[in-house]
Amino acid sequence: MNLGNCPRCGKLYTVNIREMCQDCMKVIEKEYEKCATFLREQRGATIHEVSEATEVSMRQITKFIKEGRISIANAPNMAYPCEVCGTLIRESNMCESCRTRLTRELRQAAAGDQEHQPGSGKDRETYRAVDKLRKY
Repeated sequence: MNLGNCPRCGKLYTVNIREMCQDCMKVIEKEYEKCATFLREQRGATIHEVSEATEVSMRQITKFIKEGRISIANAPNMAYPCEVCGTLIRESNMCESCRTRLTRELRQAAAGDQEHQPGSGKDRETYRAVDKLRKY
Protein backbone atom coordinates (compact mmCIF):
# COMPACT_ATOMS: atom_id res chain seq x y z
CA MET A 1 0.00 0.00 0.00
CA ASN A 2 1.49 3.35 -1.07
CA LEU A 3 0.86 6.28 1.23
CA GLY A 4 1.36 9.97 0.58
CA ASN A 5 0.41 13.38 1.83
CA CYS A 6 -2.44 15.11 0.04
CA PRO A 7 -1.01 18.12 -1.84
CA ARG A 8 -4.17 20.09 -1.13
CA CYS A 9 -4.73 19.55 2.61
CA GLY A 10 -1.64 17.66 3.77
CA LYS A 11 -3.48 14.65 5.22
CA LEU A 12 -2.07 11.14 4.87
CA TYR A 13 -3.91 9.10 2.21
CA THR A 14 -3.60 6.00 0.08
CA VAL A 15 -2.11 7.08 -3.25
CA ASN A 16 -4.66 6.96 -6.08
CA ILE A 17 -5.05 8.16 -9.66
CA ARG A 18 -6.22 11.66 -8.68
CA GLU A 19 -3.25 12.02 -6.28
CA MET A 20 -5.29 13.52 -3.44
CA CYS A 21 -7.31 12.33 -0.48
CA GLN A 22 -10.98 11.34 -0.70
CA ASP A 23 -12.12 14.41 1.26
CA CYS A 24 -10.41 16.80 -1.17
CA MET A 25 -11.80 14.88 -4.15
CA LYS A 26 -15.31 15.34 -2.73
CA VAL A 27 -14.70 19.07 -2.22
CA ILE A 28 -13.46 19.45 -5.80
CA GLU A 29 -16.49 17.54 -7.13
CA LYS A 30 -18.80 19.89 -5.20
CA GLU A 31 -16.91 22.88 -6.61
CA TYR A 32 -17.30 21.47 -10.11
CA GLU A 33 -21.03 20.97 -9.59
CA LYS A 34 -21.40 24.57 -8.39
CA CYS A 35 -19.56 25.86 -11.47
CA ALA A 36 -21.45 23.64 -13.91
CA THR A 37 -24.82 24.60 -12.42
CA PHE A 38 -23.98 28.30 -12.51
CA LEU A 39 -22.80 28.08 -16.13
CA ARG A 40 -25.98 26.27 -17.19
CA GLU A 41 -27.99 29.18 -15.81
CA GLN A 42 -25.59 31.97 -16.89
CA ARG A 43 -24.05 31.00 -20.25
CA GLY A 44 -22.62 34.48 -20.80
CA ALA A 45 -20.67 34.56 -17.53
CA THR A 46 -16.97 35.32 -17.37
CA ILE A 47 -14.49 33.33 -15.29
CA HIS A 48 -14.44 36.17 -12.72
CA GLU A 49 -18.24 36.08 -12.39
CA VAL A 50 -18.24 32.28 -12.00
CA SER A 51 -15.51 32.51 -9.36
CA GLU A 52 -17.32 35.20 -7.37
CA ALA A 53 -20.74 33.52 -7.56
CA THR A 54 -19.54 30.01 -6.70
CA GLU A 55 -16.62 30.93 -4.40
CA VAL A 56 -14.40 28.57 -6.44
CA SER A 57 -10.92 29.88 -7.23
CA MET A 58 -10.11 30.97 -10.78
CA ARG A 59 -7.22 28.52 -10.69
CA GLN A 60 -9.58 25.60 -10.01
CA ILE A 61 -12.03 26.76 -12.70
CA THR A 62 -9.09 26.94 -15.14
CA LYS A 63 -8.19 23.35 -14.20
CA PHE A 64 -11.77 22.27 -14.94
CA ILE A 65 -11.55 23.93 -18.36
CA LYS A 66 -8.17 22.40 -19.21
CA GLU A 67 -9.35 18.95 -18.05
CA GLY A 68 -12.31 19.31 -20.41
CA ARG A 69 -14.85 19.17 -17.61
CA ILE A 70 -16.10 22.69 -18.35
CA SER A 71 -16.57 23.43 -22.02
CA ILE A 72 -16.05 26.98 -23.18
CA ALA A 73 -17.41 26.25 -26.66
CA ASN A 74 -20.93 27.37 -25.69
CA ALA A 75 -19.77 30.05 -23.26
CA PRO A 76 -18.78 33.05 -25.39
CA ASN A 77 -17.39 35.15 -22.52
CA MET A 78 -15.53 32.36 -20.73
CA ALA A 79 -11.75 32.52 -20.95
CA TYR A 80 -8.86 31.67 -18.64
CA PRO A 81 -5.57 33.44 -17.91
CA CYS A 82 -2.40 33.00 -19.97
CA GLU A 83 0.19 31.15 -17.87
CA VAL A 84 2.81 33.80 -18.62
CA CYS A 85 1.14 37.22 -18.54
CA GLY A 86 -2.42 36.58 -17.27
CA THR A 87 -4.23 37.86 -20.37
CA LEU A 88 -7.52 36.00 -20.82
CA ILE A 89 -7.38 33.35 -23.58
CA ARG A 90 -9.67 30.61 -24.88
CA GLU A 91 -7.16 28.00 -26.03
CA SER A 92 -3.62 26.76 -25.40
CA ASN A 93 -1.53 27.77 -22.37
CA MET A 94 -0.14 31.06 -23.68
CA CYS A 95 -1.58 34.05 -25.48
CA GLU A 96 -0.40 34.80 -29.00
CA SER A 97 1.91 37.66 -27.96
CA CYS A 98 3.71 35.50 -25.34
CA ARG A 99 4.00 32.64 -27.83
CA THR A 100 5.46 35.02 -30.44
CA ARG A 101 7.91 36.49 -27.93
CA LEU A 102 9.02 33.01 -26.81
CA THR A 103 9.55 31.91 -30.41
CA ARG A 104 11.58 35.06 -31.15
CA GLU A 105 13.73 34.55 -28.05
CA LEU A 106 14.34 30.90 -28.96
CA ARG A 107 15.39 31.91 -32.47
CA GLN A 108 17.79 34.49 -31.07
CA ALA A 109 19.24 31.96 -28.63
CA ALA A 110 19.66 29.38 -31.39
CA ALA A 111 21.35 31.94 -33.63
CA GLY A 112 23.69 32.92 -30.80
CA ASP A 113 24.59 29.27 -30.16
CA GLN A 114 25.47 28.69 -33.82
CA GLU A 115 27.84 31.67 -33.85
CA HIS A 116 29.80 30.39 -30.85
CA GLN A 117 30.13 26.72 -31.85
CA PRO A 118 32.86 25.45 -34.17
CA GLY A 119 31.91 23.92 -37.53
CA SER A 120 29.48 24.96 -40.16
CA GLY A 121 25.83 25.12 -39.19
CA LYS A 122 24.90 23.60 -42.55
CA ASP A 123 27.12 20.54 -42.06
CA ARG A 124 25.84 19.69 -38.60
CA GLU A 125 22.50 18.10 -37.86
CA THR A 126 21.21 19.30 -34.51
CA TYR A 127 17.88 19.38 -32.79
CA ARG A 128 16.60 22.91 -32.37
CA ALA A 129 13.67 23.91 -30.17
CA VAL A 130 12.67 26.52 -32.76
CA ASP A 131 12.03 23.78 -35.33
CA LYS A 132 9.74 22.01 -32.86
CA LEU A 133 7.71 25.19 -32.26
CA ARG A 134 7.24 25.89 -35.99
CA LYS A 135 4.96 22.85 -36.25
CA TYR A 136 2.44 24.58 -34.01
